[in-house]
Amino acid sequence: METTGVDPESAMVPLLGNERKDKGVVIGREGKHRETYSVVAAILPFFFPALGGFLYGYDIGATSGATISIQSVTSSGTTWYDLSSIEIGLQVSGSLYGALIGSVLAYTVSDFLGRRRELIIGALLYLIGALLTAFAPNFPVMVIGRFIYGIGIGLSMHAAPLYIAETGPTQIRGRLISLKEFFIVFGMLSGYITGSVFVDIVGGWRYIYGSSAILSLIMIVGMWWLPASPRWLLLCALQGQGSMHDARESAISCYCNLRGKTADNSSATEEIDIIIDELSYAGQHRQGSFKEVFQGKSLKALKIGAGLVFFQQITGQPSVLYYAATILQSAGFSAASDATRVSILLGLFKLIMTGIAVLAVDRLGRRPLLLGGVSGITLSLFLLASYYTLLKDAALVAVIALLLYVGSYQLSFGPIGWLMISEIFPLRLRGRGMSISVFINFATNALVTFAFSPIETLIGTGALFGVFGLVAILSLIFIFFIVPETKGLSLEEIESKIL
Repeated sequence: METTGVDPESAMVPLLGNERKDKGVVIGREGKHRETYSVVAAILPFFFPALGGFLYGYDIGATSGATISIQSVTSSGTTWYDLSSIEIGLQVSGSLYGALIGSVLAYTVSDFLGRRRELIIGALLYLIGALLTAFAPNFPVMVIGRFIYGIGIGLSMHAAPLYIAETGPTQIRGRLISLKEFFIVFGMLSGYITGSVFVDIVGGWRYIYGSSAILSLIMIVGMWWLPASPRWLLLCALQGQGSMHDARESAISCYCNLRGKTADNSSATEEIDIIIDELSYAGQHRQGSFKEVFQGKSLKALKIGAGLVFFQQITGQPSVLYYAATILQSAGFSAASDATRVSILLGLFKLIMTGIAVLAVDRLGRRPLLLGGVSGITLSLFLLASYYTLLKDAALVAVIALLLYVGSYQLSFGPIGWLMISEIFPLRLRGRGMSISVFINFATNALVTFAFSPIETLIGTGALFGVFGLVAILSLIFIFFIVPETKGLSLEEIESKIL
């Protein structure tokens, strides 16, 4: 059995049947080319963009501890600790609404800036927001800092999966983008741990929020050092923004930097020429308009991507986690008396399940994980509905349902939602289609979080989880009939064969 010629530092990638290797590009029996790549060389082009996801997750985890700290009479360290419910809402959700603005900005600036520069700006906003929040002399300045940090989230969560998708080797693209979700969960866990460490220290919330500034600075330096996306460079030239000859040479140079020692100039040139041919054939010469995002191939991609992130949130993900501490306390777990310990416990479990998804996504494919995971989500939601209506003394049922929900979500919607929206859109409209999907993700999250309490009061907890269960069934139908399998296909092959 042949291998792709990956250097000794990298993983051995097995070939199938009649595959052959030609000038550094592997040709499969179905005619699909497979790139040679070094795992070591792929680490940094993934790591620095993925820090944007880590810092998003960190904010989610850190805010729980910071909220406790800032309201404490003894450890707040401020004279304005007595916050109203509206002020607490602004402090907690300020970054979320900033992320909504960031995703709107991404629609207009992403194709002009490119993925790399958008990530640099996102990291800079992370840094400014973290420092402004940490050193805030009063409440309004802290909210402004939270809002600026949130704009960084919106830009980074838009550009990071795009950069990873467009620069990562086809064979491990799914694994890399899913690993970004692992970084989000790891960031969340790190935020919970940091919160538990500083929550009882005077002014601890300043240290909790300020800690993210260090990683923001590392992300700025790392993204400044990384090359631009070769596909974005070629797209700009195809659309008349500069010389195609110069763009081709720059793309070859960037490709060599991204692939490491396995990519000599000959193989890099051939790979870039393949991309140029496929982009030219796919008709990428015109800049995409707002109207075109809702037409043809892009409309089909938008239905797939926006539908996934919509169901990702509308199946109750924020709400189930909201009830986590209550469920564990009802089961008699002593650790549940401490909210930070419960958060750490769930964070560890989410991290483990996300790791399993990362290992499985390029082996099993996107659809099997989505169908299996969302089936688990559906079952868990109906179990929770039964617990709150019929089985109130069976706390173990609720614990099992909670863990089943969290595990199933991290195997399916968690990583694969972000993966699919980063690879499904045509290149010419990818930045804009992605920004609409990211906006829908954050907007739906905000809507579910805001509407949960009023609807719960109106119809009851059990009925609400039952409604979420019915929505999960609809999402299963959507996945079965609408969502395609993209495993093993290059971004250009996805556009030509699926859309």
